[in-house]
Amino acid sequence: MAGTISPEAEERRRSALAHVRKWGDPVLRERARPVEAFDDGLRAEVTRMRELLEDAMGAGLAATQIGVLSRVCLYRLPDGPMQVLVNPELTWVAEERETFDEGCLSLPGLWFEVERPNRVRVRARDEHGAEREFEATGQEADVIQHEIDHLDGVLVLDRISRKDRQAAVRQLRDRDRA
Repeated sequence: MAGTISPEAEERRRSALAHVRKWGDPVLRERARPVEAFDDGLRAEVTRMRELLEDAMGAGLAATQIGVLSRVCLYRLPDGPMQVLVNPELTWVAEERETFDEGCLSLPGLWFEVERPNRVRVRARDEHGAEREFEATGQEADVIQHEIDHLDGVLVLDRISRKDRQAAVRQLRDRDRA
């Protein structure tokens, strides 16, 4: 059946998600610090994040989601290569906005409709320190903005209506109690 995953892949996913900080963890509200050393330590962290994101089957992962306060995030689009952004910043955002369905590894099982600029220009470095500057549109722009939000201590809950946020928090609290 399409869409099913093997028991081994499901176990890897469960194990990877156990490393991701969940809603309520104060580190998710911290602002990450810029990376200054592009060294073996950074590359090892990126490798770890790459493996976690791959196993978790997510679209993106910010270092803060694994308790590391460094401005590092990774993302990928379906069937696309993994992208690494170190010290990412948005240098321009379009006025035009689009609504995207967003999930979050830190809020498992919940999806939200979020309105964001549909085009952005990004400046960052890779894990070796090489500069990158590019424009992203659509889903790529959405994922990048979501991950940069994490690096700024902002959750997707902060981007939705008060009513939807209250319903989501109620659901999260009920799940925590269960």
